[in-house]
Amino acid sequence: MEGLHHHPLLIPQQQQHISVNVDVGDRFPQWNIEETKEFLMIRAELDQTFMETKRNKLLWGIVSAKMKERGYNRSAEQCKCKWKNLVTRYKGCGTMEPAEAMRQQFPFYNELQAIYDSRNQRVMWAEGEGGVTGLKKKAVQLSSDEEEEDNEESEGNKGIVRKKKKGKISGNIGNNLREILQDFMRKQMEMEMQWREAFVARENERKVKEIEWRQAMEELEKERIMMERRWREREEQRRMREEARAEKRDALITALLNKLRREDHNM
Repeated sequence: MEGLHHHPLLIPQQQQHISVNVDVGDRFPQWNIEETKEFLMIRAELDQTFMETKRNKLLWGIVSAKMKERGYNRSAEQCKCKWKNLVTRYKGCGTMEPAEAMRQQFPFYNELQAIYDSRNQRVMWAEGEGGVTGLKKKAVQLSSDEEEEDNEESEGNKGIVRKKKKGKISGNIGNNLREILQDFMRKQMEMEMQWREAFVARENERKVKEIEWRQAMEELEKERIMMERRWREREEQRRMREEARAEKRDALITALLNKLRREDHNM
């Protein structure tokens, strides 16, 4: 076994041919038969734990670590992909005809069959204990990677739905914000129009009042001029009357003086 791993050129021609046929779709470097059998032994030991765990990333890391302990440097992702390929080929052997020919081309059929038989036995034992329903049995019979893919796909779908809902909510929020902004701008324009109308109305009222005030001032000025004219006329008439009285008084005084002078002369 150790020689096969460290000296791949010593593998028999038939085994090399089988390995190429089996692992042509796997990731490089190629998996040889002994490495694949070691991998299936590790996977069989952890199969129950895989079936009881929804998230298998940590378990594939454990598989990778156990492979390294046995001298095979494989990452968790490589182990996971290898298991998927093996399960796919195993199921193909059970559905395609002739089945025996397919099994001869797939040398790991017995190992995978043993894993599935052990899994079915655990299910039957659990059913006997009354702890697993028919629906649970069907779920357990699925491979752990298929469950993981379903979970990831389901989570992906949920993520898409959440994104759609989020996008819808964001769209609704955007529409609401747009409506709020439009309503705000409309109210602002209405307020500005009302302010302008009020400003024009106040300006017109101010102009009208200013015109009325000027007219009133003009009327007052005219009235003041007329009153001043009347006062001057009355003053002129009074002055003329006083002058006339003064002339009459002077005439009387002059007449009296002349009379007294004549009387004094006759005496």
